[in-house]
Amino acid sequence: QVHLVESGGGLVQAGGSLRLSCAVSGRVFSIADMGWSRQAPGNQRELVARITRGGITNYADSVKGRFTISRDNDKNTVYLQMNSLKPEDTAVYYCNAEVRARASGGYYDHKGQGTQVTVSS
Repeated sequence: QVHLVESGGGLVQAGGSLRLSCAVSGRVFSIADMGWSRQAPGNQRELVARITRGGITNYADSVKGRFTISRDNDKNTVYLQMNSLKPEDTAVYYCNAEVRARASGGYYDHKGQGTQVTVSS
């Protein structure tokens, strides 16, 4: 099995910063793309940022210039540095990873349980 565990969420004032982490463990042979999405109450889940194994990134327009995604391939961990946070960034943040469990297998998408980020005005 593959497990994704997020950490780093919490309550912060507008303009503040948080850093989310997501560690992938279990049956992991390799990881392709990793990413973060979020879901606010009453809204659909939206993609926040993605990063390839080689480090190519893309971001939602709403977070460009404020959020930075990065990864440590040796630690099977993806990070999301969030700066200049706004109340509209309040949501549950989920990480995902495309994981291959063995050399002969394919990549399958796995998601974490989510971590709450609350930005007060």
